[in-house]
Amino acid sequence: MSVVKSPLSESDLKLVGEALQGALVDLVDLSLVAKQVHWNVVGPRFRSVHLQLDDVVATARQHSDTVAERASAIGVNPDGRSATVAKETAIRPVSDGWIKDTDAVKALVDALGVVIGRMRERIEVTDAPDPVTQDILIALTADLEKHAWMFQAESA
Repeated sequence: MSVVKSPLSESDLKLVGEALQGALVDLVDLSLVAKQVHWNVVGPRFRSVHLQLDDVVATARQHSDTVAERASAIGVNPDGRSATVAKETAIRPVSDGWIKDTDAVKALVDALGVVIGRMRERIEVTDAPDPVTQDILIALTADLEKHAWMFQAESA
């Protein structure tokens, strides 16, 4: 059942819906990974890494809401359930227990790299069918790339 009439054709809606759903999964998992690392990071750079991780969580949560609401606006049901995120994520899981600050930085560089790569693919595929969605994906990717830069600088 769809209660929202989409302005997109069926084929465009399928493509854009998949891009938005994939983005939602990536953002939800990124926020979970960053929060898990945030709670368990230890080491001489604890404080700076700890605070940076909260920034990533805030960004991911803000954009996940925007992405989910865009999906709803075009008639696609967003699915951020834990089972869906666990099944569809491409981010490698982080280890349990305490995480050294250097390992925390590496984990975030890797996770952000995966998510940014997938977002850039989604930017390309939404160009023609839905520039509004593409614009959302461009903005969130810019924010993620800023976080990636900061974590890479942290590990230099």
